Amino acid sequence: MAVGGTLPAPAAADRGSRDVVHQGLERLVREDRYPAALAATTRPDGRVRDYAVGVADLRTGARAPLDGRVRVGSNTKAFTATVVLQLVGEGKVSLDAPVERYLPRLVRGDGIDGRRITVRHILQHTSGLPDYVPYIEDLTGKGRHTYVQPRTTLDLGLAHKALFAPGKGWSYSNTNYTLAGLIIEKVTGRPLAEQITRRVIDRVGLRDTYFPGVGDERIRGAHPRGYFAERPGAPLDDITRMDPSWGWAAGQLISTPSDLNRFYAALFGGELLAPTQLAQMRTTVATPDGALWPGARYGLGVISTPLSCGGLAWGHGGNIPGYQTSGGRTDDGRAVSIAVTADTPTVADGPHHVLALVDAALCR
Repeated sequence: MAVGGTLPAPAAADRGSRDVVHQGLERLVREDRYPAALAATTRPDGRVRDYAVGVADLRTGARAPLDGRVRVGSNTKAFTATVVLQLVGEGKVSLDAPVERYLPRLVRGDGIDGRRITVRHILQHTSGLPDYVPYIEDLTGKGRHTYVQPRTTLDLGLAHKALFAPGKGWSYSNTNYTLAGLIIEKVTGRPLAEQITRRVIDRVGLRDTYFPGVGDERIRGAHPRGYFAERPGAPLDDITRMDPSWGWAAGQLISTPSDLNRFYAALFGGELLAPTQLAQMRTTVATPDGALWPGARYGLGVISTPLSCGGLAWGHGGNIPGYQTSGGRTDDGRAVSIAVTADTPTVADGPHHVLALVDAALCR
């Protein structure tokens, strides 16, 4: 999920170390049967290390690349929330203004009214809006090659009854971040991808992070292929090529473990947001049991997680067909980002073991 302080270039590429991270990645590949597991770590003294275990391609057996590019799914939400909060700092958006102010007459439905839902509600998943993702057809089959416009995903979410009144509950909904992206575009008059690139990616020098263009199904540069299983124990299918447009402001970005660390370092180190907006981002609410993981609390596009050694890890994480990314950053500068190349592994407990490795890496 994150990092702290400006990071130097990686000190060493590590394929043979026997530290807790390398051992954990080996277990993810050997026992949980992920084709590949990648990681980047940062220590409080600034030391950075990259890891790669497993194969990039099950067909060829090619080795997994160090710090390869992957689809980072819902980590995108932290980027989107950062841009919204920058606009708050510029006086162009108010967190407690209704969505209606920026998107007039757009947000309506059964129990849904944009005049009652605030910008804070959508960034914190307290809006009550239904998630559109369960209603997208065939995300892992032929349908994954279909271009989906943001208004289409918004309409899918708004077609269903509100889960609760705004501010009266918590439920993770990608629909919230479609609205956040539309607000960014309306306020700036520019495309979301351009705003994230200019205001975040280029600003802090994320060389391997990008927002795929319209119709771009590839992952550019060195990357491990992503795989999908219909259920635990089922064969893994290569699902690398896909149109990620359905994720948009909620989940479209491509990045690397080290770039995720660098992003969260800049974010929580105060390089991207003024102190007032960063404090708002870090103001969290509890999430229901089982909604995310034990102890998780949600801020404005970021998640805090208690560590077994005390303190909190800050960041987000993301799942998208083919890839799972998890990680965390502590306030004293410890950080890890882990990517595995299947979001539905052949072993059901695989995702839990990834999260356990995040804790182990930050508490070593």
